[in-house]
Amino acid sequence: MACMSTESCPMNGGNGQYSYTRNSSIQRWGVEASKALIGEAVWEKLDTNFSTLFNIADLGCSVGPNTFIVVENIIESVKLKYPSPNPNSEGIEFQVFFNDLASNDFNTLYRSLPRDREYAASIVPGSFHGRLFPKSSLHFIHSSYTLHWLSKVPKELLDKNSPAWNKGRISYGSAPNEVVQAYSAQFAKDMGSFLKARAQELVHGGLMALIIPCLPVDTSPSECPLIAVMDLLGDSLMDMARMGLISEAKVDSFNFPKYYPTQHELKTLIERNGYFSIDRTEPLAQSTTHARDLNFQIFISHTRAAWEGVIKMHFGSDIIDGLFDRFMKKVLKFSPLISRHSSKQIAEIFVLLKRKAS
Repeated sequence: MACMSTESCPMNGGNGQYSYTRNSSIQRWGVEASKALIGEAVWEKLDTNFSTLFNIADLGCSVGPNTFIVVENIIESVKLKYPSPNPNSEGIEFQVFFNDLASNDFNTLYRSLPRDREYAASIVPGSFHGRLFPKSSLHFIHSSYTLHWLSKVPKELLDKNSPAWNKGRISYGSAPNEVVQAYSAQFAKDMGSFLKARAQELVHGGLMALIIPCLPVDTSPSECPLIAVMDLLGDSLMDMARMGLISEAKVDSFNFPKYYPTQHELKTLIERNGYFSIDRTEPLAQSTTHARDLNFQIFISHTRAAWEGVIKMHFGSDIIDGLFDRFMKKVLKFSPLISRHSSKQIAEIFVLLKRKAS
């Protein structure tokens, strides 16, 4: 089977029970937690020439509403730094580009646009692992909770003659080191492509703010709760295979295209690109309210909103309800896996990059 591409696997669209619109409060927490950091970044670090038009891109925007919170925060921060010298003048105009895969539900995004917005809105479909915009056309780029999604499954995982053949598993948490290395190598390729494209599109002195889920220091993939949860989903699929509901070969040919890098990996890849300075990198502080409010049902609903598309593309839609019922039972049995208080839990890292002058 060919390596799975994520080109047709956006977050769930619409406004239904398992839509991303109704199941993205976890990501919204990160967006809200980074608001002050973005404001400080604009005030202290933004150093670029523009006339009256300021271009912003949100990459991997999905369907809202989180992307609108981000955009409005950036705009308010820029207006604060560059106030209009004349109260009667219109001041800066803002153009916002909402980017996601071509299969994203842009209709829901457009219907949800704030009516009182202070910007012109444009949609730019396509993968952010390649070029999307003209050279030196953007002043601020934002992307959150997107870069851990790989552009495709590493081909070694599907090769029966490879030591990285991932038979019986759908991720790398409990897999041999060869599997982990295959995931890591694909992430490095994808991150390299992403940074190369953004370096061409961002003006000198422009900023890029990222929120990237990362593996904590001194934590192996097998110790990380969120990666272990993917193993539980894999166990649920194997249970269905043993019951004859799906074929075991179908499970063997499925691997989740997600990889959580370490902060060291991330820093190394950015430095290797050479076109950005790392002006800030820090974990977002966990909120006790956020941790308390993350119950099992919310976790499963959020997981389904994000993961259903890639599962459905491989297995079809008939197994989805049964699969997530089984998955829910396993998560309840191993409830500590989703504790936000775990020291081994994925850390949301805020990264601020500035485009170098050369």
